[in-house]
Amino acid sequence: MFDLYDTDAHTLATMRAATINKSLEGLIYSKNLEPAMGIDKMIRTWRSRMLFKSFSLREASGGTVRRNAYRPTVEEVCQWSESLDNLLNSKCGLIAFRLFMESEYCVENIEFWMACEEFRKINSKSKLRSRAKRIYEQFIREDSPKEVNLDSHTKKTVDQCLLLPTQTTFLAAQNKIYYLMEHNSYTRFLESELYNNLCKYTEGE
Repeated sequence: MFDLYDTDAHTLATMRAATINKSLEGLIYSKNLEPAMGIDKMIRTWRSRMLFKSFSLREASGGTVRRNAYRPTVEEVCQWSESLDNLLNSKCGLIAFRLFMESEYCVENIEFWMACEEFRKINSKSKLRSRAKRIYEQFIREDSPKEVNLDSHTKKTVDQCLLLPTQTTFLAAQNKIYYLMEHNSYTRFLESELYNNLCKYTEGE
């Protein structure tokens, strides 16, 4: 069993941002997940990152400390199998899916989807421009570090929208990647040992 203090400071900060704050950026750009881990290591990584741990969180006012448990219920984990939306709308489910996609060497898809989700929350025009450029350079530009699989028409649409980016600039591309995940990675995730073991774990087996 992993202890809370086995987790390094950077991982702790990353997981707090991903599981407590609304922003997903810490999880999107996390570098700490190994791409070719076995199922046992996935479970250990999952546990060590406090998804099933309680940890101290200092209140913004008063300096008091409360304890917060982030362990999904059996019902929640079962709901992940009902739709990809249910999985992605669960903080724990999203991290499990990302771990699985790393093991299949297609993590760029979920990271792009997550980046687009964050992008659509931005209201500042200057931030939209800078973040749009960042997303394009990382995920869409030809030979980019994490280039996602988009058809030429969708790429051209994104190119045109980049001239004056809005919150919907990447919407068509995001929908394309969502469709790919739904009909490929999501199906394999539900059949994976990782999901099976997570179901057993929440059931107390």
